[in-house]
Amino acid sequence: MSLQTIRLKARADKRLRGGHLWIYSNEVDTQQTPLNQFTKGEQVVVEQAGGKPLGVAYLNPNNLICGRLVSRDASILLDKSLLAHRLKIALSLRQRCFSEPYYRLVYGDSDGLPGLVVDRFAGVLVVQISTAGMETLKDQIVEALVQVIKPEAVLIKNDGKMRDAEGLDSYVEVAVGEVPDLVPLIENGTCLLAPVRSGQKTGWFYDHRMNRARMQHYVQGKRALDVFSYVGGWGLQAANAGAADVTCVDSSQPALDVVREAAQINDVAERVHCLQADAFDALKALKEEQQRFDVIVVDPPAFIQKRKDIRNGEKAYERINQLAMRLLERDGLLISASCSMHLQRDRLVDIIRSGSRKLDRQAQIIEQGHQGPDHPVHPAIPETDYLKAMFVRVIPS
Repeated sequence: MSLQTIRLKARADKRLRGGHLWIYSNEVDTQQTPLNQFTKGEQVVVEQAGGKPLGVAYLNPNNLICGRLVSRDASILLDKSLLAHRLKIALSLRQRCFSEPYYRLVYGDSDGLPGLVVDRFAGVLVVQISTAGMETLKDQIVEALVQVIKPEAVLIKNDGKMRDAEGLDSYVEVAVGEVPDLVPLIENGTCLLAPVRSGQKTGWFYDHRMNRARMQHYVQGKRALDVFSYVGGWGLQAANAGAADVTCVDSSQPALDVVREAAQINDVAERVHCLQADAFDALKALKEEQQRFDVIVVDPPAFIQKRKDIRNGEKAYERINQLAMRLLERDGLLISASCSMHLQRDRLVDIIRSGSRKLDRQAQIIEQGHQGPDHPVHPAIPETDYLKAMFVRVIPS
């Protein structure tokens, strides 16, 4: 298959040669290769200014990130064969790290498949495509997954926010087999339920797996509070690890209904309680009721979606962490998490420090958590390193 070519400006190839995969529209020599001659999702050969080929990328000429490199060999394009090869490489890592088939199978750029996420729930795969280039390959992606994984079912969950920026429609469809709304999974020895059709993103967040495992060391016989609980990833694992009492707080009643159902499955229903409310309002009300907890998990959605949100987002992180600290027992543990890529780790540390001082408390960071190995960090793409979890002992000054 003969591909068209785009040429970069002088010295615009430095990032790509350093390992990055993204091409920005202002890096393209549009005098020689106008972007408007390409179609959305088209694969092209990328050349440096002198004409030397750098590889193959797919394009979306209407975006600031107009291209994503998918091969460093100009003769090899992304097709079913290369998809299957990359899937096998991704699978080998997950099988090395996990003994059970519950994990993020594909993590976009880090697995050489930009714009593609696949979560595995044993025989059920949930696929999310966020770029036009990957959308053109949807059928081949499903075929490659069937070839490599042999799943019972495949759900295409294409309703993410990034699709809007790519000019893609939002939809959810079953590509293989039958997919119920609630799909079971096992994480750290706890049986859980993922609402894959109606839930957030793929229905589950595997990224905190290792942090939730560490949390279990601190909850035996303790009273725990899971703020922004969603379907109970933290709270149910705390209860299963021996917490005496767990309260899950979330604004979504359907999510809390899933918490209750999973609590029954794990035989911990008597120790798990649900509170449907806005998290900020709930923490204020619990303070007024003079409630106290030994362990509090604050794992909010991304308060900082874009750079322009940094100031207001940091204020939200400050407020929620201070509200949580006020509810801790004298020697309590706060697990403060952030999935906002734009909130730097050092800034979260500073938010914890300043919050504890405003309450005349002393904070000790005893552990720091990251995303699990099924979310590998691409060393040339800082955006792939986004998850933070601080385990903070909060004591009187």
